[in-house]
Amino acid sequence: MDSRQWTPKRLVAYLDRYIVGQQAAKRAIAIAIRNRWRRMQVPRHLRKEIYPNNILMIGPTGVGKTEIARRIAQVLKAPFIKVEATKYTEVGYVGRDVESMVRDLVEQAVAMVKAEHIEKAKEKAKERAEERLLHYLVPNSSAYSKDGYQHTLEHFRTLLKEGKLEEQEVEIEIETPIHRVHVVTGMGMEGLDSLQDMFNAMMPKKRQRKRMKVKEARKWLIEEEAENLLDKDAIYKEAIKRAEEQGIIFIDEIDKIAVTDQRKEGGMVSREGVQRDLLPIIEGTVVKTKYGAVKTDYILFIAAGAFHISKPSDLIPELQGRFPIRVELQPLTEEDFYAILKQPENALPRQYAALLATEGVELIFQDAALRKIAHLAYQANESMENIGARRLYTMMSHLLEDIMFNLPEGKPDGSIIITAQMVEEKLSPLVQAKDLSHYIL
Repeated sequence: MDSRQWTPKRLVAYLDRYIVGQQAAKRAIAIAIRNRWRRMQVPRHLRKEIYPNNILMIGPTGVGKTEIARRIAQVLKAPFIKVEATKYTEVGYVGRDVESMVRDLVEQAVAMVKAEHIEKAKEKAKERAEERLLHYLVPNSSAYSKDGYQHTLEHFRTLLKEGKLEEQEVEIEIETPIHRVHVVTGMGMEGLDSLQDMFNAMMPKKRQRKRMKVKEARKWLIEEEAENLLDKDAIYKEAIKRAEEQGIIFIDEIDKIAVTDQRKEGGMVSREGVQRDLLPIIEGTVVKTKYGAVKTDYILFIAAGAFHISKPSDLIPELQGRFPIRVELQPLTEEDFYAILKQPENALPRQYAALLATEGVELIFQDAALRKIAHLAYQANESMENIGARRLYTMMSHLLEDIMFNLPEGKPDGSIIITAQMVEEKLSPLVQAKDLSHYIL
């Protein structure tokens, strides 16, 4: 399905398959994504005036903020990176340069585009690789007459296509760099990676002979031929365009760089400085990367934070203005936990059932057991740190620990059925215990 067919309603329906609730956040990001497609359809003179409406997600941890953005990026094949605001510091202090998030996004875009081009070149690369493989299997020599060599070549070509030579050993020649130069950089000096690439490009390469089976040699040769077929300049150009027009940068923990009255004391240096350094990136600037200059004007920025101690108004006004869309994500209820265990296509019970199926064991969760897990997870979040849906990972891991450990030696004759009583016996002591630090995710 191309981007034109991904209407806001379809995007929300897709997200509903993996994420429970949070309809306001799903609608906001679906509209923002659709507006990107709409922008590309308007006349060029007006297109450059339409900027994305960046989104600020407000909500506790583990309620789906990151997952919503990541799923959208996956289905649209858009470059996506998640960064933490606390990893950056004001220019002049030790820490990452805020522009590095754009460079990371471009790296992601290059990797995506390169993978797509390699996939397109696979068929041609396969033909060229098999031709090379054939000449390694039947090297030309004076032992053959011209006709005899061609006849032998055709015979081996037939055997190769029929898969009858897969286990035969062959010696092939592949290209390997002599050594790589590693440029050691400090924090905040990520721009020097282009210097490292330049040195490595200048390093001479050598041909190395390796002996391996035909089926392994084919993979090596296809990879090498596919790489030789790539137009790297075209890939870099397309990747930069994709990062600029479709890129999504998710800035997590943005509340941690807000400056409150309590944080003004105690040496909280550079929090406001980080905000001011982020501002030009989000407003729109040009960042130099090793692949070329990248404009950040039309990158979609999604910021998220719990805002327990601070509030959005504690951010500097200029930064607040760059996130016009604000959505609040709701804490998860007991019913939400049950839905998370029951509804999503990648629900945890389905994941564990698939894992145990590899051992030939059928794992079945009774509905009452799922409700009990949801109740205990909600209870645990209420009585200690609220870590949202991540609590379910802790619960499920401990519930199935003995079963996972004993397989395959302790393989049962029939299927394993998880009942509410089993859940109660295994998990209730954890929730009731005073010291749960060992089990907190």
